[in-house]
Amino acid sequence: MWDNFLFAVFPYIALTIGIAGTIYRYNTNRYSWSSQSSQFLENKTLFYGSVPWHYGMVIILVMHILVIIFPGVLLAWNGSTFRLYLLELSGLALGFLTLFGLIVLIYRRLTNSRIRVVTTSWDIVVLVVLAIQVLTGVINAIFYRWGSSWYAATAVPWIWSILTFRPDPSMIATLPVNTKIHIFNAMLIIGLIPFTRFVHFLAFIGPLKYINRSYQLVRWYNRNPKTEAIRQYK
Repeated sequence: MWDNFLFAVFPYIALTIGIAGTIYRYNTNRYSWSSQSSQFLENKTLFYGSVPWHYGMVIILVMHILVIIFPGVLLAWNGSTFRLYLLELSGLALGFLTLFGLIVLIYRRLTNSRIRVVTTSWDIVVLVVLAIQVLTGVINAIFYRWGSSWYAATAVPWIWSILTFRPDPSMIATLPVNTKIHIFNAMLIIGLIPFTRFVHFLAFIGPLKYINRSYQLVRWYNRNPKTEAIRQYK
């Protein structure tokens, strides 16, 4: 029963909210499409967290997407024991890199007074769901071997069943609980995109010049009285 709701119904709820909500936000408040950078408040710790986080997260995300498109290529690659070990170890290393960056970012937000002043409830939600996603991903890589193969053979067919409007939760019914949490949390992230800073990653899908653009000057225009407390640290 729960599998039917979580993996046959909820994916469409998350996708509908994610797509419709993002379109609505863009049309009504497109200038909020920002990660609301706090770099001007603190830069050093941000660097050591942001760089490993973004490199690890982007590579892992791209690999997940490529396997959805070309599952047969991955399974053929894994036909060699050496290539299988190489891929598994590389994925685990990227997972640890991502986890390290996220821990640094969480530490920075919790311990820096300036950052705490501008931290919202949605920021906390983002950090919690990201922590769950990364931790469950690393646990999968450590305790459930050959994850790349069973991802291509089990999870990818389920994803396609969702995308083709023929949901079949039985495809992933036998997966470990930790893996199911990982999958559900990924769908939850999609549903949270319109309400959080997750939306800013869509800027990369827009004009490619974003990648090579000049640095931006970011100013905070939030009239919330909390932001006034920043002045005492200047």
